[in-house]
Amino acid sequence: MALVSTATVASSSYHCDLLLFPTARRSWHGPRRSRGGAGARLAVLERAGTGSGLAVLERAGAGSGAGLAALERAGAATAAARREEVVPAGNGRNSYEVESLIDRLSNLPPRGSIARCLETARHRLTLQDFAAVYREFSRRGDWQRSLRLFKYMQRQSWCRPDEHIHAIVIGVLGRQGPALLDKCLEVFHDLPAESRTALSYTSLIAAYARNALHEEARALLDQMKAAGVAPTAATYNTVLAACARATDPLVPFDMLLGLFAEMRHDVSPSVRPDLTTYNTLLAAAAVRSLADQSEMLLRTMLEAGVSPDTVSYRHIVDAFASAGNLSRVAELFSEMMATGHTPDASAYLGLMEAHTHVGATAEAVAVLRQMQADGCAPTAATYRVLLDLYGRQGRFDGVRELFREMRTAVPPDTATYNVLFRVFGDGGFFKEVVELFHDMLQTGVEPDMVTCENVMAACGRGGLHEDAREVLEYMTREGMVPTADAYTGLVEALGHAAMYEEAYVAFNMMTEIGSLPTIETYNALANAYAKGGLFQEAEAIFSRMTNNAGIQKNKDSFDALIEAYCQGAQLDDAVKAYMEMRKSRFNPDERSLEGVLNAYCIAGVIDESKEQFEELQSSVAVPSIIAYCMMLSLYARNDRWTDAYDLLEEMKTNRASSTHQVIASLIKGEYDDSSNWQMVEYALENSTLEGCDYSIRFFNALLDVLWWFGQKARAARVLDQAVKFGLFPELYRDTKLVWSLDVHRMSVGGALVAVSVWLNKLYDRLKGDEDLPQLASVVVLRGEMEKSTITRGLPTAKVVYSFLNDTLSASFHFPKWNKGRIICLKSQLKKLQSAIDSSNGSATAGFIPMTNSHLPSPGSKIYTREAQADNGTGHLPDEPLVEEKESELLAL
Repeated sequence: MALVSTATVASSSYHCDLLLFPTARRSWHGPRRSRGGAGARLAVLERAGTGSGLAVLERAGAGSGAGLAALERAGAATAAARREEVVPAGNGRNSYEVESLIDRLSNLPPRGSIARCLETARHRLTLQDFAAVYREFSRRGDWQRSLRLFKYMQRQSWCRPDEHIHAIVIGVLGRQGPALLDKCLEVFHDLPAESRTALSYTSLIAAYARNALHEEARALLDQMKAAGVAPTAATYNTVLAACARATDPLVPFDMLLGLFAEMRHDVSPSVRPDLTTYNTLLAAAAVRSLADQSEMLLRTMLEAGVSPDTVSYRHIVDAFASAGNLSRVAELFSEMMATGHTPDASAYLGLMEAHTHVGATAEAVAVLRQMQADGCAPTAATYRVLLDLYGRQGRFDGVRELFREMRTAVPPDTATYNVLFRVFGDGGFFKEVVELFHDMLQTGVEPDMVTCENVMAACGRGGLHEDAREVLEYMTREGMVPTADAYTGLVEALGHAAMYEEAYVAFNMMTEIGSLPTIETYNALANAYAKGGLFQEAEAIFSRMTNNAGIQKNKDSFDALIEAYCQGAQLDDAVKAYMEMRKSRFNPDERSLEGVLNAYCIAGVIDESKEQFEELQSSVAVPSIIAYCMMLSLYARNDRWTDAYDLLEEMKTNRASSTHQVIASLIKGEYDDSSNWQMVEYALENSTLEGCDYSIRFFNALLDVLWWFGQKARAARVLDQAVKFGLFPELYRDTKLVWSLDVHRMSVGGALVAVSVWLNKLYDRLKGDEDLPQLASVVVLRGEMEKSTITRGLPTAKVVYSFLNDTLSASFHFPKWNKGRIICLKSQLKKLQSAIDSSNGSATAGFIPMTNSHLPSPGSKIYTREAQADNGTGHLPDEPLVEEKESELLAL
């Protein structure tokens, strides 16, 4: 008569072995997710060296909620403490005969003869050797060869399977899902009834338990008792685990307590409840939010002399958290202290984590203080939980203070530093991440790959290319192979410094060492090109990504293309890229909408810009300062001052963002005094916390609006702040040969501010009789566009050229050898120097008066008069005087 029916069984897989024999060893592998059956779960039996078994509940499929996470942890820590590695094939620990047999059986074709495989080893193999073979096949999940070998052994007198072999084979078959449960029964029935002990019964019970058949497992336990076979603790733990794991419906907790009572009242010492038993029940109580029963179980296990472990405490905390009564856990710990049962650090850690999951910072800190008051020394893990919580809440001063406290109590480990790197990196404190990395090395804490990736990511966002190179050198020196994420950080850092060639070299270096670029790497390089308007290079890198690497563009890729086209004055292409993004079913975010708004504003189309700005307002709670500044610049350039002042007032009255109010007041000239300027500096510094990508766009937009509003002095102060923050590191570069200004990454207004400041510095240097270089140069374009003759017609190049020649008549020109630079030769610099020397008596402070104009009144025409319609070509010189000099400058 069949023991149980398998006709209607939910499909499930079971990954963990049943270890019911002292010689069996296996490693702990991650569980396979169940693919069928809503109630499918995992159960594990392990036998310790003394013979007592363990049952471990593992997490089921999705949808089970936090309670099932508690079930997953039931007994896991205890199992982890006791589990041992499987003896893998080929590691030299098996005998030569066993290794040879495994190899021969592995290479045996489906219809090959097992008898021939065993001919040479006949009578030289013991049942223990066969057990090693089965364990290897079990590790591989090769149940077919296991079953064929078992059937062969059944027919042989010299190697007839004993109960030990039967139990192993049942375990191998049981892990393959409910479809093989009938074969498990066949193997079980092959064993004579008088030879069956708790070992074979428990292995069969585990096969049903691991397939979520708790009723059948319970029926087998009853039949085992009826057959006069005494169960062991492992048997009960297996049935308990199966019942506790059932979810559709939940097995009543009273039934679990009934099994628990049977164990407690069993006279056999081998059936005494152990730690796994209690953890299983505590997990089931947590699933059912039974806080009172959890407390009862805790008291019972303490009275029985069973010490709770980390898993026990976590289940208790989960039960009280589900019941909404976490404060009772702290009282329980105090009561345990009073009775001489001191909770360990993991107990407090579990309670602290429960508070952090709901963002209860004060309560989590209170747990730390209680822990210290109870005489339990906090661990590094304890502090890590709080450091992470403070970081997620943006309380960075709290992170620093807590870390200082930690260093006096317990040495920080690698995981702690990794939390700090992530927290400060996400918070925008990029230089602090680098400082912490050096501190980590000085204190002797060894970084791991996660450490280096986090530091490189911070360097990338912060544009810290020198630090990124140092970290990469450290990784190479320590024998660590940099990952794609590490190289992405380097590429991003170099890109933010406008070091395009170096970024491209780093990009290519990845492939050489076998670290293939990811889409994030391609996007990082494309973003670098985009900031400088190198749209042709951005197109080429995305073509390489799509055609060579087979990676399709994502939303960030399209955002980079849109920005590259806008900065490169390819406005139609920017709009086309946006439309392609929409066709590719990527939902535009704030960055995407700002990119299209930028294209419309540069083109000067007011209606389309207003429509895009309104779409942006409907998509986000408050449009960014960048979007506001774009619209303000557009209105100013078109002398739409009424619209501009209305928008300024909207910014100033925005109660959702104090930064909007400060920037509006800055533009209106209300924050020039020292006390209010500190507020401006604070707002500007906060923008850098978003990383260089955002900061460059922020300062470009702000400088643009300040210039067109006539606020030159304020614009110069803002530019000075940007330089102090490390943005636009390419802006000023001086050598004995060249005095250079690079504005190719700046907006038109920002470029004019930078040119004005640079010209006044040039004035001071000429007045100070410094040794003159061979030329002074203003870089307006980089990349492939330097070779094109159309560059002088692009907005930035045209406006800057006109501005230079309006200021210093015919002193600057486009050289033939580079169309992305506007240069002034040494001969012209000497003429300027002579002119300055001849006007010593004048009160001129520089070439450009950097003053703040009064805001124009509504209706004023400043930029739209016909006299302003210069196309930028009227200043092109005949150049006969400079051509003879250019050939000698080519080498520069």
